[in-house]
Amino acid sequence: MKISVHPAAEKELTDAVRFYRREAGQAVAARFLSEVERVVTLLSRFTELGSPTGEFRRSYPLTGFPYSLIYRIDLDCFTLLVLRHQSRDPSHGQQRR
Repeated sequence: MKISVHPAAEKELTDAVRFYRREAGQAVAARFLSEVERVVTLLSRFTELGSPTGEFRRSYPLTGFPYSLIYRIDLDCFTLLVLRHQSRDPSHGQQRR
């Protein structure tokens, strides 16, 4: 399955990694990035694991970090739409396709 990342989600990921690197150190930032990669791989293989959040969208929480991945599946493509901190407004990124 092809994996793509929405440009805004890519920026959210970069910002989160920078935050963890600055506030908690390189090891925590690397662990965060590894967790995102683990979940993306898992969801691209088992697309129904996430909870439905709207038309064609699903959500799945990271383990050990207060973030959820919002994604969609189209035929053979997994698209990460939003990397949302769990304290953010749930409508954050809702317009992304």
